[in-house]
Amino acid sequence: QVRLVESGGGLVQAGDSLRLSCAASGPIPSNYVMAWFRQATGKEREFVAAISWSGGSTYYPASIQGRFFISRDNVKSTVYLLMNSLKTDDTAVYYCAAGPKVAGGPPPPQEYDLWGQGTQVTVSS
Repeated sequence: QVRLVESGGGLVQAGDSLRLSCAASGPIPSNYVMAWFRQATGKEREFVAAISWSGGSTYYPASIQGRFFISRDNVKSTVYLLMNSLKTDDTAVYYCAAGPKVAGGPPPPQEYDLWGQGTQVTVSS
């Protein structure tokens, strides 16, 4: 079973940038999508970004687009999330996930079959 391990979280100030990493312990299937989700205390898990593992197509929700950028390194089996202009509302545990791509884009959350343990991002004002 491939494991996903996130790193790079921490405490930053509003306006700062932060880059998260997610390393896979083994190969990711070419038909998979790698994604980032986040969950703030008392809130539901929220989709943040996704990238097609083979073609590199990226997907963002409208609330995130333009501030966060997802990228991948297929050789290192690692996906990154660059977060710019961080806000206090971005405070959450950020999770990496992998799952098979569906027609038209990333799968719904319940279709991801690999999840990391999460990394805490705290943005102070």
